Amino acid sequence: MFLLLISCFSVILLSKSLSSKIHQRIHCKWRLFPPLFQKLKLGVFSFIQITPLKKMKLGSLENQKEEHSTSSLLDLPELTLECILDRLSPAGLCAMAGVCYSLRDRCTSDHFWEKHMKQKWGKVIGDAAYREWQWHIASKMRPQNQNLLDSNKQQSFLGSFTEICHFLSRFSFKPRAENGENQLKKSDLPVDSIMARYLSLETGEFWFPAQVYNRENGHAGFMLSCYDAKLSYDSKTDTFQARYSPHGRRTAEENISWDRLRVPPVDTCSYDLHISDSLLDLKPGDHIEIQWRKSKEFPYGWWYGVVGHMESCHGNENHCRCLYTDTVMLEFKQYPANSRWRKTEINRKDHREVGNEADGFYGGIRKLYKEEEVSMWKSLWPNHVLE
Repeated sequence: MFLLLISCFSVILLSKSLSSKIHQRIHCKWRLFPPLFQKLKLGVFSFIQITPLKKMKLGSLENQKEEHSTSSLLDLPELTLECILDRLSPAGLCAMAGVCYSLRDRCTSDHFWEKHMKQKWGKVIGDAAYREWQWHIASKMRPQNQNLLDSNKQQSFLGSFTEICHFLSRFSFKPRAENGENQLKKSDLPVDSIMARYLSLETGEFWFPAQVYNRENGHAGFMLSCYDAKLSYDSKTDTFQARYSPHGRRTAEENISWDRLRVPPVDTCSYDLHISDSLLDLKPGDHIEIQWRKSKEFPYGWWYGVVGHMESCHGNENHCRCLYTDTVMLEFKQYPANSRWRKTEINRKDHREVGNEADGFYGGIRKLYKEEEVSMWKSLWPNHVLE
C-alpha cells in the first residue's frame, strides 16, 4: 500500500512538471503574436492544464507539429501570389528569385520587370539604346562566347551587383548539396529578358546611347546644347559617366546627373544631317533645336534657339511677314547682341548644311512642340550672358 501511494505521488509530480514546462514554452511563443490572439492563448493554456497526462501521447505531439507546419508561399492562390510579387521592388524580386525554382521562374519574368524598367530607365532608354542592347546580347551569343556561363572564363554581368545593391549575386540553381540546401551559382539570365537588361544597366556593364545636356559640366562652349554620348551608370553615386566622340577637347565626363540626360528625339546619327520637316511652319517666337558642329570632322550637337524677326519687319507683329519669306532668322539669346553666334539665317525652301570653318556648320532643325522640352532648355539657361 505504501509503495502504491509513492507511485501515485510521483506520477502527479511528473504530470505537473511536464504541464508547467509546456505552459512556459507556449507562453514564450505566444508573446511573439499580437494582442489579438491573447484570448486564444488563454484557451490553449486551460486545455493543457485540464488535459490528463495519459491523453497527451508522444505520437500525437509529432502529428500536431506536422499538421500545424508553416504553409508555403506557393500555397497561396495564384492571383494573391502575383499581387505580392507585383508589389516587390527590384531588390525584393531578386531576393525572392533565390528561394526556389518556381519562384525564380516567376520573379525573373518580363511581366514583373517591365514596370521597374519603365519607372527607372524609361526617360533615358530609347530606340537607339534598345538596338544597342540587341547588338550587345548578340555579341554574347556568338560561337566564341559559348562558354559565357563559365565564371572562370567570362565575367558574369551579375557579378558586381552584390557590391552595388547588396541583394544579388547569384540566380540559377545547382543540384542539392550534401546538406540538402539549394546552392546558387553565377550565371546569366535569359539574355534578352527585361530583367537581364535592367541588371546590366544597374551594374554599369551596358553602355547605352543617350544625349547629355551642357556637356563637360556646363563648360561655356557647350551651354544650351545636347550631344550624343555612350553612358554607363554608377549606382554608388547614382550618376553616369559619358564617352563622347573622339574629336574635340575632351572625350569623357563623370558625375552626370539624371536631369542632364534625354532620349535622342530623332533617329539621326550625330554625323548625319537631319532632314527638317517643319521649315515651312517656322515663325517668330517658335522654339527650335538646330544641329551645329565646329568642322566637318566633328559630330553634330543640338543647340537651343528661337525664331526671330527679320530686320525688314523690325519686330512689329502687326506688320510681320516673316512667315512668308524664304529666309528664316534664328536667334541664340544666350549670346550678346554683338556676338557672331547671336544670329544666323537659313533658307526655308532649300535648307542644307550651311556655314564655314570659322563659324561652324548649321544643320537640320527641329521645331519644339512640347512644353516640357522648352521648359527643360529654359531650366538650363546660364546665369550670365555668354561671351
